[in-house]
Amino acid sequence: MTKGNILVADDDSAIRTVLNQALARAGFTPRATGNAATLWQWVSQGEGDLVITDVVMPDENAFVLIPKIKKIRPDLPIIVMSAQNTLMTAIAAAECGAYEYLPKPFDLKELIAIVARALAEPKSVPRPGREPRNDDLPLIGRSPSMQEIYRVLARLTQTDLTVMITGESGTGKELVARVLHDYGARRNGPFVAINMAAIPRELIESELFGHEKGAFTGAQSRHYGRFEQAEGGTLFLDEIGDMPMEAQTRLLRVLQEGEYTSVGGRTPIKTNVRILAATHYDLLQQIDQGLFREDLFYRLNVVPLRIPPLRERKEDLGDLTRHFLRQAQAEGLPAKSIDSSALERLQQHRWPGNVRELENLIKRLTALYTQDVITAELVDLELPSSFASSFEQSEQQDVDVGQSIERYLAEYFAGFGDALPPRGLYQKILPMVEAPVLTAALTATRGNQIRAAELLGLNRNTLRKKIRELDIKVIRSPR
Repeated sequence: MTKGNILVADDDSAIRTVLNQALARAGFTPRATGNAATLWQWVSQGEGDLVITDVVMPDENAFVLIPKIKKIRPDLPIIVMSAQNTLMTAIAAAECGAYEYLPKPFDLKELIAIVARALAEPKSVPRPGREPRNDDLPLIGRSPSMQEIYRVLARLTQTDLTVMITGESGTGKELVARVLHDYGARRNGPFVAINMAAIPRELIESELFGHEKGAFTGAQSRHYGRFEQAEGGTLFLDEIGDMPMEAQTRLLRVLQEGEYTSVGGRTPIKTNVRILAATHYDLLQQIDQGLFREDLFYRLNVVPLRIPPLRERKEDLGDLTRHFLRQAQAEGLPAKSIDSSALERLQQHRWPGNVRELENLIKRLTALYTQDVITAELVDLELPSSFASSFEQSEQQDVDVGQSIERYLAEYFAGFGDALPPRGLYQKILPMVEAPVLTAALTATRGNQIRAAELLGLNRNTLRKKIRELDIKVIRSPR
């Protein structure tokens, strides 16, 4: 007995073949076509229990076809695939009523699991689709971690849920909050942001909830707080971990009761806002330290969303850099391009300031130098290696690298339970330790192998041999 009839539409014959085989092995009955017209014919005749379709096909775009399908068969689950793996593609898929969006290349096991889940869920009439918009991309990146962010955001824009956005400084938490507002049901309402860390603690309650005339010394008139300003829209509470306990108690009441009173006021004020919060703190740790209310945390953490730091998505550096170059040109700075050597240099940096640090670097390079092409030499002038200084600092702080390696190996062994890992551990671990040490030394000396050998305490010929064996790329750049 088959699990369901699956209609597949993709103009790539290789993808059709792979999907047909995978679906058949999983017990489904697939039927594939390379154009939208045939898919529409099958659907309109009542065929298929689920549709898997590419976005761009020779005769019609899937985002035009899907609303038509939903009009005649609103319960038919549709999974959208696309090589145009951007945030706007994910949002457009959700707005058209697609069950799920998968960027190409996708994992076949994940696709089969999604198909099974879609067919098992009870049928319900979906939200009416909206025509996708051709806006500038609000978020940049094609890395796997960003693809997952896009998929989550596409789902969340269709809801009014409270979201807790976490991530290091400079990762773009407010940008993510803007996406949730700008592409959600409250897009026509106001978006109001307040940074808890930027406001004196004694003024936060007044800023959030407003105050009445005479409520305290200096309150000469009524002040409308951020909740009133955001009515009908979205209130973004940035750096929520810096909110004082008194304000946390008042905020909890708002989330529980849907109303608040202004400072010095007596009449409750009803509120209708979507709450988005963000922090770079570990709030669970703050709860343990008595700095954050546990009940408030769970009210805010309805949907947790972690934004990855730039060092975890370095494959996005090229797209981000070109985006910031275009942005700088639009702001009146000279038009520039960047060569491959400069991009390789950017890949070596750890980016403690994340995307904001990259954006500021590109602006400096565009504004301060006359060259039309940004090279590694120019990058090094504005982004010098910090390895030597950090190495000296580590020595001063007596950092025990051996303890770090020992902790890593303890976690490695723990992963095998009572069994032992495969043989050859020494040969596996040694290159993992050697390669970053040699790479960091070469980076610190800007590719000068003589100086790097001196820094490492190695013979120059030994260093050359290690570079070849470990396939280390040497980036040479003058001071």
